[in-house]
Amino acid sequence: MNKSIVPDNSVNTATHTASRSPLFQRVTLFVIWAWLIVFALIPNILVVLASFMTRDEDSFLALPLTAESYLRFIDPLYVKVFLHSLSMASITTLICLILGYPFAWLVSRVSKKWQSFLMLLLIIPFWTNSLVRLYAVKLIIAANGLLSSALIGMGLIDEPLQILYTQKAVIGGLVYLLFPFMVLPLYAVFTDLRDDIVLASKDLGANKFQTFWHVILPLTTPGIISGVLLVLLPAMGMFYVADILGGSRNLLVGNIIKSQFLDARDWPFGAAASVLLTATMAILIAAYYASSKRIGKTDHNEVA
Repeated sequence: MNKSIVPDNSVNTATHTASRSPLFQRVTLFVIWAWLIVFALIPNILVVLASFMTRDEDSFLALPLTAESYLRFIDPLYVKVFLHSLSMASITTLICLILGYPFAWLVSRVSKKWQSFLMLLLIIPFWTNSLVRLYAVKLIIAANGLLSSALIGMGLIDEPLQILYTQKAVIGGLVYLLFPFMVLPLYAVFTDLRDDIVLASKDLGANKFQTFWHVILPLTTPGIISGVLLVLLPAMGMFYVADILGGSRNLLVGNIIKSQFLDARDWPFGAAASVLLTATMAILIAAYYASSKRIGKTDHNEVA
């Protein structure tokens, strides 16, 4: 009996797709690398070069190369501003961590449906521009704002609260904007935390504190460091928070960078401040990878 031979189109399609796949991969990799080189690597190299150049009134930058911009950070004025900025950023990070750690743990313990809902509530504020939200906060905490008016109306206070243009207002604004960035990496590590490891610790006689200190905390350290990365450095650079809520007495490093580029026209000094912030972030990233490696994480993106 003769059997008709039917051509296998699926084989031809698979062969054609496989032949096109290497070209697609090359194009994709080229676009990614081109994007990173043009919009990340080259701008950072230019900033580093600008930090070693000399200030010029006409062209902003000029030769010769010098390290004078970095030496200016020894000035007590800039040291004071940097330490003040670091203290506010550290307090912001600590508050976000104290509030975000139990919050992320509680969210990871509820059902999947409620986890998605709670994380959606956390992310919804990102749908509104941060400047708009800050001005809303300003209207609430101003001396004649909603908070003081409500408290005076209820008879709880006699005079308006003096919150605006204080360090507390800046820290509160930073916490308000950066809190989700602490919660998200912590939530990721808590969802990856295996329950059997915690149960094994209890079976071996460890109490709740010992289980937390020797098991849960080390396993969630990468999430803590990742959250610190996403909060501490941005908190030092968010100059508009200090401008809107803090006034001239509560400056951040970002305010120095902005004023040097836009007001003083001292691009080398502004670039040097940017490089120092970037170097600080590089140190924190190195600490993050070291902690991930220490607990045996092979894929660091799992807790990013």
